[in-house]
Amino acid sequence: MVRNSLGRQIPRVFAGKTYVPYQDPWSLQPHFKRGTREIKRINHTAGKLLGSLREAIAATGLKDGMTISTHHSLRNGDHLLNELVAEIDAMGIRDIKIASSSIHAIHSEIIPFIRKGVITGLECGVNGMIGELISKGELDCPVVVRSHGGRARSLITGEVLVDVAFLAAPCCDEYGNFNGFTGPSACGSLGYAMPDSVHARKVVAVTDHLVPYPAVPISIPQTVVDFVVPVAHLGDPKKIVSTTTRVTTDPIGLQIAKHAAQVIEASGLMKDGFSFQTGTGGISLAVADHVRAMMRAGKIKGSFGCGGITGYFVDMLEEGLFQSLFDVQCFDLKAVESIARDRRHQEISASMYASPFNVGAVVNRLDCVILSATEVDVDFNVNVNTESNGYLLHNTGGHCDTAAGAKLSIIVAPSMRGRLPIIRDSVTTITTPGETVGVVVTERGIAVSDRYPELKAELIRRKAPVKDIRQLRDETYALTGVPRPLEFEDKIVGLVEYRDGSIIDVIRKIKV
Repeated sequence: MVRNSLGRQIPRVFAGKTYVPYQDPWSLQPHFKRGTREIKRINHTAGKLLGSLREAIAATGLKDGMTISTHHSLRNGDHLLNELVAEIDAMGIRDIKIASSSIHAIHSEIIPFIRKGVITGLECGVNGMIGELISKGELDCPVVVRSHGGRARSLITGEVLVDVAFLAAPCCDEYGNFNGFTGPSACGSLGYAMPDSVHARKVVAVTDHLVPYPAVPISIPQTVVDFVVPVAHLGDPKKIVSTTTRVTTDPIGLQIAKHAAQVIEASGLMKDGFSFQTGTGGISLAVADHVRAMMRAGKIKGSFGCGGITGYFVDMLEEGLFQSLFDVQCFDLKAVESIARDRRHQEISASMYASPFNVGAVVNRLDCVILSATEVDVDFNVNVNTESNGYLLHNTGGHCDTAAGAKLSIIVAPSMRGRLPIIRDSVTTITTPGETVGVVVTERGIAVSDRYPELKAELIRRKAPVKDIRQLRDETYALTGVPRPLEFEDKIVGLVEYRDGSIIDVIRKIKV
């Protein structure tokens, strides 16, 4: 074990791989050449169309010990991963690692297959019951949680080797060109599938909407697809939308959004060319409503909105408030419809969006990002992976990517949830380092990092409720009491990887 720069004890080796401890957001340089798949040539008359998932699994040569991936653009409506794992089990294949872009609550169906040893590791973000059971030690399945940019980086460098990518293809032709814009399972942007399509050793396009050649527009081309498999259905696109993609109506949340809007207005960033992203979460989307009103009032023409795109950003694009949208994932059906018809609504890969190891990610061009949190500490470190009970319940998403890239990152969160304080001495798990966080906003006040003295002075001049972050902690503790430290066992069940590949924290087994 070694202590990283944030004081967290990090293993040098986990699940057979060697890792580097986190030092800071900027200094770790790539020491890999670009990873790539084997160059292939097929007969010019060869077809790619297969009859079933089982036939595709056999054709790819998938065997014990290999790694598969899927993408999560259908979010909690995805059916492919569950069906794929069940088929792998039926074929007697074991010891498979999953390196999907994320797994969601719907994927709790694979829990029996983890118990059976069909799935023995997760190289991906985890949401819901699977993460909780891993935290309790009830599932023996080591997990490495990565941000969206970090995952793209790991595929490009070859740190994570995907043997077979099974990619949901909502509209596909028999030669493997596909997009997510049309069909019964249309999900919009396929930005998270793009790195897999280029770097996985084998790529299978799985579709429930096979169309005559060519399927245009082309998001992922025939040149990277080995096989095409028609299935009855990929999933339910209505379940792309979740409670994290609707504006809050809670009075506390609305107050937080109002304070956050004050911060943006005082920052001086709100001017022509303004670029903006909100995370998921009702409060973040309420901030977007305020931004929209401010841009209208100031007749401001923004450059772009980015990230996971919602209907709120689509409306702002259509009003002329932004010139374009950079979309790595559609978060609702209005965004799906928009990306299919409007060329200003641009599909981008997860690498272009947020990878730290390229010569220019979109997050580096962000003026302001609004992000949520499960916990924040007095050093501005943020936790979004675990709840205050220590259970691993959430993916990192683009949280640490955008915080590092944006000129100003604003964390919005209530001061307490269920009588538990959100601002505390130390977060349970560090997802995003305080060095990349600018402002923390709660309903009780606004805490500004010492790295932004001019912004703090301007907010005070405007009579905004500026408070030291320790004052916010103390005010909350006065109501909730000081939280009792959680008890963990020594066993490490997961790692939280920072976007550059270094390990920023660990997930330990909860003592129950």
